[in-house]
Amino acid sequence: MSGERYQVVIVGAGLVGAAAALALGRQGLRVALVERQPPHIPDETWDTRIYAISPASQRFLERLGAWQRMGASRIQPVYRMDVAGDIRGAIRLDAYEAGVSHLAAIVESGRLQHALWQALQADGNVALHCPAAIESIEWGEPHSHLKLADGSVLQAELIVGADGAASRIREWAGLNSTLTPYGQSGVVANFECERPHRGTAFQWFFDSDILAWLPLTGNRLSMVWSTQSAHADELIALDAAALAEKVQAAGHDRLGDLRLLTPAAAFPLRLIRVDSVVAPGVALIGDAAHGVHPLAGQGVNLGFGDAEALVEVLAQHRRSRCGDERVLQAYARQRAEPVRRMQALTHGLHHLFADKRAAWLRNAGMNIVNQLPPLKAALVRAAMC
Repeated sequence: MSGERYQVVIVGAGLVGAAAALALGRQGLRVALVERQPPHIPDETWDTRIYAISPASQRFLERLGAWQRMGASRIQPVYRMDVAGDIRGAIRLDAYEAGVSHLAAIVESGRLQHALWQALQADGNVALHCPAAIESIEWGEPHSHLKLADGSVLQAELIVGADGAASRIREWAGLNSTLTPYGQSGVVANFECERPHRGTAFQWFFDSDILAWLPLTGNRLSMVWSTQSAHADELIALDAAALAEKVQAAGHDRLGDLRLLTPAAAFPLRLIRVDSVVAPGVALIGDAAHGVHPLAGQGVNLGFGDAEALVEVLAQHRRSRCGDERVLQAYARQRAEPVRRMQALTHGLHHLFADKRAAWLRNAGMNIVNQLPPLKAALVRAAMC
């Protein structure tokens, strides 16, 4: 079976897949990117899907030339974070106290997606197959063959699955995964707020729920409310005024009156563990490789870490075939500990705050940490990586 020949074919042009393609193209590799549909062109409407981009991820995106294409008017730095427990436990993380410029930057998914797409088109180093759907994959060495719905065939030394939590590449490659539902959904919506947030992110733990307010530019915030799925359905069903009132009360009126800017949406929360993220001729990145609870806001940053690590490994082994399992195992080893650590942290915190018997322990622990500036600074620096 003949076809266009590439060293790497990336399936999925979400944030992580697009960044990986852009970075690999910059390394001079022959790269193709396959995506079902091009990203929407952003308008003035606020995107409900918001990400807290770590400084390490921001530097990666800046090196790719994508960050600069978004425009500063819709990027909001986070300078501090106030976390409140359910019985007077509290932690404040402050960028100034930790000796850093900011803790994270809040951006809209659609704007960052569009910026990456613009950078890909401007570079011209990556063959874009979009819109395109994969009809079948014939795995093999030294090349695998992807047949697209239009009948064209792509040959690849390495196929990279960047096609999300329900990854078909993961399934087709026989890479086993374990999905653990939390029985919760994340409800997201954006609001205009009466009082300025001053670049502060807020997070509350209560009644097994986690409510986060992330600052947006101007007097605006993005809400993520992790709650039992039945309660999430109730929140989604509320009208704009009733939802704003509910969210305002849950956040103890910290920013005054709220007004809904975007309709609320919900997505299921689950932990995804993948036995192995590589096999001969295939590698997984982003949500295809792992899933974490959103309480730490680190899912997309883990994905950018995957992309950066895979590019680094392939660049270091230029004389080897990209699909060589020995090369791919180097990538898998490099990413195993950061992913395992973040999954353990978020999974553990979820269960800690869901257990009413541990209330005194968790709140006392928060207050102790809040009194130890060196430990808080270490936490900040760990989250920035």
